[in-house]
Amino acid sequence: MLFRQLEYLVALSREHHFARAAQACHVSQPALSEALRKLEEELDVQLVRRGRKYEGLTPEGERIVVWAQRILADRDALKDEVGALRTGLSGRMRIGSVPTASGAVSLLTAPFTAAHPLVTVEVVTDLRSQDILRQLRNFEIDAGITYLRPGLPENVATLPLYQERYVLLTSAADDLARRASATWAEASLLSLCLLTEAMQGRQVVDQVFAEAGLRPVPRVETDSVATLFAHVRTGNWASVVPHTWLHVFGVPHGMRALPLVDPVRAVPVGLVVTAREPGSAMARALTEVARHTDVAGALERLPGAPDLP
Repeated sequence: MLFRQLEYLVALSREHHFARAAQACHVSQPALSEALRKLEEELDVQLVRRGRKYEGLTPEGERIVVWAQRILADRDALKDEVGALRTGLSGRMRIGSVPTASGAVSLLTAPFTAAHPLVTVEVVTDLRSQDILRQLRNFEIDAGITYLRPGLPENVATLPLYQERYVLLTSAADDLARRASATWAEASLLSLCLLTEAMQGRQVVDQVFAEAGLRPVPRVETDSVATLFAHVRTGNWASVVPHTWLHVFGVPHGMRALPLVDPVRAVPVGLVVTAREPGSAMARALTEVARHTDVAGALERLPGAPDLP
């Protein structure tokens, strides 16, 4: 059995297509298919359902791909560990983040890359919480930044980073803009642009509205926090955004950011990594940086924004 064969199986499971899997592995489709046939012969079990086109993995194949992901992850972790012992940590760190937390990622990547100059970082910021947990489980990312809600799997280790609070982002010409704060009830009466319902950040906002007996219907929905700011800039909409994004954009000219009260809601956000020993050297290094970085304090220093309670 070769690592290459396991890589082909994992790629096929991910791509659901022989040609795309072969392209991802930089080999020809016949070479990938033949390698998988040899793997089946060696394991004496059918892994792939074959017809006129790819029809999925067999139940045995689904089980074997989990082992393949684990073996490949351990191989990569071993390489990272040996490299760190010889020349310092090197390679590629993969971080996944929910969109609402992506504005805080740079507070970790900056000190991490300074401490480990041979490492490059890939950040994917359009993931849902369940996507982050799935990609951690499948060893597709080294770490994630997401909401720390009850019910996280036991094989996930967490490190709290900050409490996400919410502000009403509105035009400076709006009557509410002259206030020091706004209530959720007042926000519900505005023409709102919000994140899509599939995103956990939106689900948190909807839950707060619901607890106050409110159910606003947004006029515009998007999967991008930056798009929320762009719509508010037009003066036609208002939005509810995490206070962390004021750290990135400040309060743009012509807008106001009012802390939302009645109720004041804070949701914990943190770093999640796979709880395995010895685990990923990349994940351990990022966790160590996170422990010594005051992310919450940095997010309170908002450029041009009013003080939040």
